[in-house]
Amino acid sequence: MNIRQLLDDRITAALHSLGAPETVSAIVKPSARPEFGDYQANGVMAAAKQLKTNPRELATRLLEVLDLSDMAEKLEVAGPGFINIHLKNAWLAESLGSSPEKGRLGGVSSTIVVDYSGPNLAKEMHVGHLRSTIIGDAVARVLAFQGHKVIRQNHVGDWGTQFGMLIAHMVSLQAQGGELSMQLSDLEAFYREAKKRFDDEPDFAKTARDYVVKLQSGDAECLKLWQQFIDISLHHCEDVYECLGVQLTRADVKPESAYNDDLANIVSELQANGLLVEDQGAQCAFLDEFKNKDGSITPIIVQKSDGGYLYATTDLAALRYRSGSLNADRVLYFTDARQSLHFQQVFTLARKAGFVREEMALEHMPFGNMLGEDGKPFKTRTGGTVKLAELLTEAQERAFTLVSEKNPELPEAERQDIAHKVGIGAVKYADLSKNRNSDYIFNWESMLSFEGNTAPYLQYAYARIRSIFRKRTPSPTLPLSGEGAKISLQEAAERTLAVKLLQFAEATDSVAKEGLPNHLCTYLYELAGNFMSFYEACPILKEGVAEEVRNSRLQLAELTAQTLQAGLGLLGIGVMERM
Repeated sequence: MNIRQLLDDRITAALHSLGAPETVSAIVKPSARPEFGDYQANGVMAAAKQLKTNPRELATRLLEVLDLSDMAEKLEVAGPGFINIHLKNAWLAESLGSSPEKGRLGGVSSTIVVDYSGPNLAKEMHVGHLRSTIIGDAVARVLAFQGHKVIRQNHVGDWGTQFGMLIAHMVSLQAQGGELSMQLSDLEAFYREAKKRFDDEPDFAKTARDYVVKLQSGDAECLKLWQQFIDISLHHCEDVYECLGVQLTRADVKPESAYNDDLANIVSELQANGLLVEDQGAQCAFLDEFKNKDGSITPIIVQKSDGGYLYATTDLAALRYRSGSLNADRVLYFTDARQSLHFQQVFTLARKAGFVREEMALEHMPFGNMLGEDGKPFKTRTGGTVKLAELLTEAQERAFTLVSEKNPELPEAERQDIAHKVGIGAVKYADLSKNRNSDYIFNWESMLSFEGNTAPYLQYAYARIRSIFRKRTPSPTLPLSGEGAKISLQEAAERTLAVKLLQFAEATDSVAKEGLPNHLCTYLYELAGNFMSFYEACPILKEGVAEEVRNSRLQLAELTAQTLQAGLGLLGIGVMERM
């Protein structure tokens, strides 16, 4: 249940009954301060402007026709025409009777394609792939949680001239009796060796170009070597995905090469629609929508002068497939912000060409860079690219040291399990808790801290709640979890926690609509803080607490634990019963 949406719908309907235009909405938001109630409707001023009437008078008339008696104990007009809404304690308590798992989508389910990760298979995954992989995965999880049909698409780079170079190096090593599986265990080193030979050895460079031609013409032996390399590279990716807890599988891979057979058709249809012109031998689209201040237009090149195709051509083919074959209602692309113009142009051209259905939403979800302490793109100490697998290994090692210092008595296997969840969770949460549009500085100390808005803090909050249930004496009338108890909200801290628990759907809806997982992170951090305040102000297991009060508070604790676990799970972060 989304309280904000429920209030917005009902107040908007009341505004329309007073003659407000259909374009006007109630604009309901959580109140900034407790004295202003739980929610505030801010849309009366805009409605009054449209109706050419006094906003405070319109707000007063609105309260006369608005019936929220089932859920609100008080409605009041504030300032120039705000409506403050104070919810009933009894309604809040009754609404808490369901776990977050029951807060799924109640409306129409959509088919949503989420395009994320998309590494270049010529190399190993590096830190530059982290943001697309985990932001896309979190949004895909939230959409699936809401009940949408989510189709994950891993648009990996598996084609192009670089693969001719790699195949030539593979053949050369085989001829020398080298063991390829050993050589390909480090794809980054293998790529560097091949690139150096390509730059330094003219004969090798010619052989590499010949292999590109063979590959593109479908030479069986060449394709076999290419597939061998692709399989090994994908296995590297799958190891990283497993470590990260990312829900991408081999079945989600839809590589660049999958669209090869449609690329010539894409170009010919664009030509038939009069959307291409030849410029210096290349086939280009010049769209007026992207005219620069000086009148020039940055073109979209779909075919080079040598006949080769580009990313734009493949992306157009992918859009046509996602519209026609997958029948997507919405397509989300998670790539860095530098590709924003590219996607704006591709989306516009796809619509002009009729490659996508008119009603299909196309959304680029750009993100900023992960930076080092120096404010520059994150690198190794020697200035090289940081392998993602090595970063994740270091995260777990650092977490294991921390866990061992705090709990040396735990068995090593349990400390390793906790370290994996804490280390990987810390890396993911440090990224997901930032607005994806912003750059952020990678810092081990802050992300592994048990204080502040971090994964370890939230994981500790969950474990602390679970410890309460381990300490309590079982009741013959109430399960250990506290489920089934009647909730009574008598103290201010109980009420604050109850309202926050009921705002879980608002947080997930925001992530689903805007592709911003940091909204869910902020919610979980605030929820954990509300619980800590509740725990300090409202004793649970202390002697002298009445049984019905204790049971009510245990139920609030149980719901908080469930919500923290569900929310962190949607971010792809694990929890543990003790830390």
